[in-house]
Amino acid sequence: MSANSVHLTAFSTRSGIPYFSQWEDPDSAAGIIAGDITLRDIALWPESGASTQEEFIEWANHVCGMCCLKMVLAATSGKVVPILNLTQRSLPYGAYVRDGENIKGLIYAPFVEYVREELGLSAQVTVDIDAEQIAAELEQHRFFIASVHPSIRVPNSSPPHKGGHLVLVIRADAQSVTFHNPSGHDVASQRDVTLSVDEFSRFFAGRGISLVAAGE
Repeated sequence: MSANSVHLTAFSTRSGIPYFSQWEDPDSAAGIIAGDITLRDIALWPESGASTQEEFIEWANHVCGMCCLKMVLAATSGKVVPILNLTQRSLPYGAYVRDGENIKGLIYAPFVEYVREELGLSAQVTVDIDAEQIAAELEQHRFFIASVHPSIRVPNSSPPHKGGHLVLVIRADAQSVTFHNPSGHDVASQRDVTLSVDEFSRFFAGRGISLVAAGE
């Protein structure tokens, strides 16, 4: 991992778990979501590890899961590994699949194999759980990458369905779930976001990936 790592320069958080945006520049997220700017306007694109701006543009909307992994690695190792470096290393495992010009993924089982084999992290696919069960999951693992609808960035919205986006759950109890959202539009929706279990349930698809065994 060290060959593709740099010293930690993460965005600080109350929890102490580093935060990153899947678009590299958290301050530009609102403009991207609103359509006021495009990915071509992101000056920080080289920090993604992309070899060209076109590669960054191709992948930036697909790497929420890899952004979660980047946060996990920064928290556990103190190093930042660029998102596209992580992504490219996962491709031989099938974590993403190309379908013509489309990219499908993150695909859970190949991703789990990838992080176990390449990064030495314990991981498992977790399905058919309710939001209130995430707290118990975090008693066994330090992190949970949860499938939610992307509109979770606006908690009072009504999602058309559940799932389709990944966030990193860092804390949970019987009443609430706290997470980092790679595609949040401002600080309040990006870092250390805490929702009630009921609020989180409206967006949560009941599946995800448990990472890093407790005590690891």
